[in-house]
Amino acid sequence: MKLGTIIAATLLCCSALTAQAENMKMAVTTSFHNSGLADVLLPEIEADLGLEVQLLVVGTGQALRLGEAGDVDAILVHSKASEEKFVAAGYGTHRREIMYNDFVFIGPSEDPAQIKEAQSATQALGLIAEVQAPFVSRGDDSGTHKKELSLWAAAGVDAEQRDVAWYKEAGAGMGASLNTASGLNAYIMSDRASWLKFGNKGALALLYAGDPDLFNQYAYLPVNPAKHPHVKADLAQKLETWLVSPRAQALIDGYTLEGGRLFTFNAQ
Repeated sequence: MKLGTIIAATLLCCSALTAQAENMKMAVTTSFHNSGLADVLLPEIEADLGLEVQLLVVGTGQALRLGEAGDVDAILVHSKASEEKFVAAGYGTHRREIMYNDFVFIGPSEDPAQIKEAQSATQALGLIAEVQAPFVSRGDDSGTHKKELSLWAAAGVDAEQRDVAWYKEAGAGMGASLNTASGLNAYIMSDRASWLKFGNKGALALLYAGDPDLFNQYAYLPVNPAKHPHVKADLAQKLETWLVSPRAQALIDGYTLEGGRLFTFNAQ
């Protein structure tokens, strides 16, 4: 074999190894992962960018803590107030909105609290508390849990009123919490995507949706290399550029289940 051919082959091999070494870590919410959208996006990201995105699937609170510790290169979560604090404290370089869906209230199809008749999300929770119908909370400091607690507060139902006899904290992700609600035939607040993807619905049904307060925005936050010089800021930027592209928009808006769109792209 000629020397030039050997050198070319070696360079090609090194190039392939370099391409395979392109990887980064991103913390994402369990609701995003449970929706199945990650299974759609990740192979396309790898094909388009040669970038393997390794997911750490946790609640929003834990995802933010991973970012604060510099254990991931970026996060994709859904709790705006917490995200803004993360950026303001210098842990994230910025916050970029990517897509949204909504929260919904799930419960027993017979609907003992009659939340189908509610005029607002807070009224629905008030009705559940009034009859002390079983309610499962994620109880895991996730974005969904944070939102649920803010709605209870707006409904005037404090922690003492949420008695353990009917208010159950699962301390788990969305899928596991939905399983608990199905087993107890209880009410639960879920993001719409996780509910549509959930396969163990039992006697549960989607009973209430549509309040603007149930809007659920997902945002991308690169971890700040000024805080953690080891993070792969260049790859985080590469991924962000892809996530806000027409390519990503087509995949996100095109992801449907049971005839319904699970997420709506709204990146600017």
